[in-house]
Formats: sequence, C-alpha cells, structure tokens
Amino acid sequence: MKLKKRVQNQLWSKAREKTLHFALIDPDKITWGNIQDIARKLESAGTDAILVGGSTGVTESKLDKIIIEMKKTVNIPIILFPGNINGISRHADAILFMSLLNSENPYFIIGAQMLGAPIILEYGLEPIPTAYIIIGYGGAAGYVGQARPVPFEKPEIGVAYALAAAMLGMKFIYFEAGSGSPQPVPPTLVNTTRKILGEEAFIIVGGGIRTPEKALELARAGANAIVTGTILERDFEKSLEIIKALKNTTKEG
Repeated sequence: MKLKKRVQNQLWSKAREKTLHFALIDPDKITWGNIQDIARKLESAGTDAILVGGSTGVTESKLDKIIIEMKKTVNIPIILFPGNINGISRHADAILFMSLLNSENPYFIIGAQMLGAPIILEYGLEPIPTAYIIIGYGGAAGYVGQARPVPFEKPEIGVAYALAAAMLGMKFIYFEAGSGSPQPVPPTLVNTTRKILGEEAFIIVGGGIRTPEKALELARAGANAIVTGTILERDFEKSLEIIKALKNTTKEG
C-alpha cells in the first residue's frame, strides 16, 4: 500500500519560506450562499489551505456540498479537519488523520482512526498523520473529545506530548487552544517544542488567535502554520489581515 503525500510535500515546501495560514471553515456555522466568495477571498488574501470540519453538527453530505462548491473557485488544498468519522468526504484533497493524544477516551486516540482508516483508503484521500493536543481552554473540541487539557501555565507537559508523538513517528503536531479560546497557545510551548524537535516537526497552532500580532508572535516562536476559524466567522476582514500579515513575513523577518 502506497499512501499519497502530495499535499504534505506541498505544505513542507512552502513552510520553508514562511509560516503558513490555514483557514478553518465549520460546515455547521458557515453561510451556504456565499461559500464560493469566502473561499475566493481567502485564497486571494494568501491562505495556504482550507480546513473543513467541526466538533458538532457535521455530516458527510454537508462536507460534500461545501467542498464541491469551493473547488469550483479555488486551487489551494482543501483538507478535512474531522471531529469524528462523520467528518470524511471523498471530495477533499487530504485529511488531518489526527489522534487526540490527551483524550481520556481511547476512542479519540485510536478507535475513531481504526473505523475511519478503511473509508479513507477507499476514498483515496491523503492522510496527514497528526498528533492533536488540546491546550488550556479546549472549547468544543476538548469537551467532545473528552480531553484533559494541558494547562496554559504548564507548557512542559505539552512539549512532552509532542515529543512522544515524534517518537511514535508523527511529523505533524497540532496544538489546539480551542475554538473561541480567551487566549492562544503559549509561544513558550511552541518555541520549546521547536528547539527540541528541530525542523523534523511541522507545528500547527490554532485557537484564540484574533490579531495579526498574536499570529506573528506564534510564527516567530516556530509555528509552521497558524489556524484561524472563529475570527473568520465573527470578523472576516480581521481574518484577512492575519493572513496578509503572515504572507508578508518570511522566515528571516
């Protein structure tokens, strides 16, 4: 069995030059009438990929509809961000094949993955092996995933999870503060993880990022990709400012 790696390779290549931006679209919260316009504006601003998924209210039919519509408009990768096995669509380019490492329920660590793997193989989706680690607030993802969030003030625990993930062979590390979090993931957590794992890890950070300044702070700390979702829903223009700020900042500056 040979699994696809086209999207992964594309992300790694682009991340050598700058911190990437992923726009997260929740099918249960988006306004269907203007999804093509939203996707077009995101791509034009410079987002590098669109994540599609959510913790509640997601069905395969909703995913299919939104992805098909966006693919009529954009050329950037559309990547599934599943909260469960109902978050799989054959029309996406890839899927974050996530294990919620600090869940107290084995189902979210490996059970859902076992159930989803044959579907992903049948659909021909590219799986991106990702360690998903809930930090601090956690939001709906933490609640639904029955996670024991890493306290904001204990970044060393998050680093230890990331280190364990790397030792298990996971190249993508996703630190998640949760949708609507009052604060983002601590830059110290990102920076320490980067120092320990070096350039072998692709670090994704999401949750609570509402300003270009916060996004750039996490980029300077060593994040390979910044995810924004709630701000996209509440203040679309501000989300575009975050994308443009990241787009105009290279690894050197």
